[in-house]
Amino acid sequence: MPAEIRLDALLPPEMAKQAEEVGARKCLLAFWPLVALSVLAGSFIALGAMFSTTVIAGASPSLPYGLVRLLAGVTFCLGLILVVVGGAELFTGNALIVMAWASRKVTALQVARQWAIVYVGNFAGATATAAMVFLAGQYGFGGGSVGAAVLEIARAKTALGFGQAVWLGILCNTLVCLAVWLCLGARGPADKVLSVLFPVTAFVAAGFEHSVANMYYLPLGLLVRSDAAFLGRIGKTPADFPTLTLDRVMAGNLLPVTLGNLIGGVVLVGLVYWFVYLRARSGNAAANDPGPTR
Repeated sequence: MPAEIRLDALLPPEMAKQAEEVGARKCLLAFWPLVALSVLAGSFIALGAMFSTTVIAGASPSLPYGLVRLLAGVTFCLGLILVVVGGAELFTGNALIVMAWASRKVTALQVARQWAIVYVGNFAGATATAAMVFLAGQYGFGGGSVGAAVLEIARAKTALGFGQAVWLGILCNTLVCLAVWLCLGARGPADKVLSVLFPVTAFVAAGFEHSVANMYYLPLGLLVRSDAAFLGRIGKTPADFPTLTLDRVMAGNLLPVTLGNLIGGVVLVGLVYWFVYLRARSGNAAANDPGPTR
């Protein structure tokens, strides 16, 4: 008898099982395919950030703050849509791998390996895209308004205090991982696009901090700040961006935001849904099979 064909979306308990299985598969990916997919994800998020920056360039004086942030969020969604529909490995979304670890499907070492490779690959993809955008001179479009927007975004991010950056990172990846969680129940590309749209728009509109997006925004900001001729055209000097330095980029933003992203995705989404839907089943399975050691 043929298997039943379902057209409706998965229910949350089925989504949890799917997350567990997907997380285990991600940890078993071979090194070079994992690297390639990680670089792609970094580039995809960077493209979403580029789209978002271009759309809001020069809009602030004429449009209300909230509307500008809404436009920034809707356009930024391009990045995660490319990741979940096109297929790529994104550090922030991969926080949900913790569900496979909690169910003893993978070891802590396997999870750490996956996260480390993906983080470095995302950084390579995002910064390479930032370099290409800079070399293309795209930041000079709109009479320099795109570059001015890049500089302002980077300045604001590097001016954050450590603790504030951590909390903004927690809030951000809670929404990102909820978007990925919703995608686990999707039955097709259109479902995934709709699943991404509102959570990602919300985190961008609210001004939360995403580590991989910042791997594009901040290196591009450093590059644009180094262009003295461009700064002269928009009436700025490097002194107008005192916090936009390499040490502030790395230790003052990427470090606390990455920490916050891990807390938000792992604790507030992954482990919560594991506790609700998988804990009892995992406990019964562990009684019969000790599984891999952590």
